[in-house]
Amino acid sequence: MSGTTMRVGSVELILTRKAIKNLHISVHPPEGAVRVSAPDHLSDNAVRRAIVQRIPWIRKQQQSFAEQPRLSQREMVSGESHYFFGRRYRLEVIEWRGRYEVRQKGRAKLQLFVGPGTEREGRQRALDAWYRRELKQEVARLMDYWLPEMDLKGCAWQIKRMKTKWGSCNAASRRIWLNLELVQKPPECLEYILVHELVHLFERHHNDRFRALMDQYLPDWRERRDLLNRAPLANASWQY
Repeated sequence: MSGTTMRVGSVELILTRKAIKNLHISVHPPEGAVRVSAPDHLSDNAVRRAIVQRIPWIRKQQQSFAEQPRLSQREMVSGESHYFFGRRYRLEVIEWRGRYEVRQKGRAKLQLFVGPGTEREGRQRALDAWYRRELKQEVARLMDYWLPEMDLKGCAWQIKRMKTKWGSCNAASRRIWLNLELVQKPPECLEYILVHELVHLFERHHNDRFRALMDQYLPDWRERRDLLNRAPLANASWQY
């Protein structure tokens, strides 16, 4: 996302001007980056005053991210822990001459079959490709339920790595994006993010109407959000 860097007190942020009615402040994992979307007509001084009033809330969000458990850098070796829809698995790397493959062995082990001498990056790509296929299958299943449930048609979706968000929505093109990292989180978290982004097709802002729609479609969305916020983040150098 493009924008202008601004500092308000000790808070550094990215300010983006848009054709919107209200100013919106968001704080993003993993390090609490602050982004502000402001109406085109709002002066810089007015933006600064609004941010000053929200600094306690911003600091609270940043502290929450700082206290979240972090996963260490994955080395892609046997015995290492990896997550799949909220469950922890031990990785078993097996070298063979065939095409790369990932198999679940019971409810505790992921077997990663790769060519002899495959380096860490290659092993990671193989696991990510499997993650992507599995996540696509689950998202397709959820969309088959939620689109008719919400009386939505012509909505497209895509999986991609994202730098600061679990999901995003382009209401104009009626397309949503979901972060690949969600495949490692509990299934309730994936469904929460998906419904959250679909609701943005009705309401762009996180206002009372948005929250009322979330309450209507997913009454326990706050509990699911809290579950996601408690889940371990990828290591601090994540590149979503």
